Amino acid sequence: MLKSYTALLALGVIWGSNFIFMKWSTLLITPSQTVLLRVLCGFIPLFLIALYTKALHRGQFKHLLHFAVMSVLATTFYYYGFVAGTALLPTSVAGLLSGSIPIFTFICAFLFLRKDRPTRQMLIGVLVGFLGIIISARPWENVEGINLMGVIWMIAGTTSLGVSFVYAQRLLSPHKIPPLALATWQTGFASLTLLALTDFTGMFEIMSNTQTTLGVVIGLGLLGTGGAFFLYYYAIEKLGSVKASGATYIAPVVAVIIGAIVGEEIHLLLIIALTLILTGVILIQTGAKKPPTSQSNKS
Repeated sequence: MLKSYTALLALGVIWGSNFIFMKWSTLLITPSQTVLLRVLCGFIPLFLIALYTKALHRGQFKHLLHFAVMSVLATTFYYYGFVAGTALLPTSVAGLLSGSIPIFTFICAFLFLRKDRPTRQMLIGVLVGFLGIIISARPWENVEGINLMGVIWMIAGTTSLGVSFVYAQRLLSPHKIPPLALATWQTGFASLTLLALTDFTGMFEIMSNTQTTLGVVIGLGLLGTGGAFFLYYYAIEKLGSVKASGATYIAPVVAVIIGAIVGEEIHLLLIIALTLILTGVILIQTGAKKPPTSQSNKS
């Protein structure tokens, strides 16, 4: 059990530290180039391990369309939204907004899956979470405040990921495809898409800064993409999806702490926004109706 929670903590730290690496990278190269390097550096080790473990086989070819769709929703566009948003925002604010992923996942699940009606607690959680997003965006400060376009890109990324969870649940989960295979196909298709669409002009400028190069290759690629997939699926297997989602609480806190370390202003409104977003997530994830317990007849 200790290993499982250690993996969960490591996952939250990796996710939370990704934002500073994205910020460093976009100071030298474009967001699309950053996403390409991140995905390629994550795909290569996943592919090698998938080959070694024989997780890939021809029977999965019939699901190629689903893999392609997931590569856009859960990798290409999701990552691009986060990188583009982080390029325009302080890393602490970008990391804080990433904590809203469960909120948008819940909204997408309700709209497209139409399972159970949300409880009052879950609706309150959505409202509280959105209040936190508004406070973090600070629209009343106009041009002198937080870049609104950066906030929009972050929300676009979280929404794309939320839609991907719904898509996977409806169209991929019934096929019981191994998580390693799904991650490999997903990042593989994303790599091909990004290689075809990315402008390589000035891309090697990143080599001028060793810190940034290592941040992208190791921080975003090997750990933030390849390693994060392993830790996430390991946590789900050992702890269940509800407890594994606890990494969502850790990541924004880590991002805010790193932001403070690198000299970003951490003011009271940021702490309030972080508290509201995390409170909203907790209310949503603990607010589902419990199934009625059957009582045995007494003789």
